[in-house]
Amino acid sequence: MMVYHFDAAKGSLTPNDPPFAALKPGSGPRHFAFHPSAQYAYVINELASTVTAFGYDKTKGVLTEIQTLSTLPPDYKSPDQSTADIHAHPSGKFLYGSNRGHNSIVVYSIAPGTGKLTYIENTSTQGGVPRSFGLDPTGRWLISADQDVDTLVVFSIDQKTGRLTPTGQKVACGMPVCVKFSSPV
Repeated sequence: MMVYHFDAAKGSLTPNDPPFAALKPGSGPRHFAFHPSAQYAYVINELASTVTAFGYDKTKGVLTEIQTLSTLPPDYKSPDQSTADIHAHPSGKFLYGSNRGHNSIVVYSIAPGTGKLTYIENTSTQGGVPRSFGLDPTGRWLISADQDVDTLVVFSIDQKTGRLTPTGQKVACGMPVCVKFSSPV
């Protein structure tokens, strides 16, 4: 995974030193999310169906691997699997990732002080392939963009455990591929 320094004044990118963070060959890093504290970062690996946790040195731009975990339940053995999206909860207590094939959102707790992940659960996206999802800025809701069934599905987030519960709210939306929240101006 490549790491660059961004010069905002010039609008330019230069390779960091070191210029990359190593991942296991064949992982296929897809998306990346910072912890709200910016002390940790997480990458979801599309080809390996894993998530890798990193410590992050803000002054040097260096990522140091902490751990890599599967995004799938231990009993899931289908070759039809890949991942898509990843987001840290605004509280910094939880991490969420989407599984295609298994059609679920994986939930982890994030250990304070270490950034290490502990598996909590996989929650079905209610039949669709979760191409993307978003967490609302309050951290109370997760909306899954289920591309193949043309729906947006709303889940409530338990603020103590991070667990997801479907609200029963589904909205028709042709091939949703991205969920973003905006604040009123």
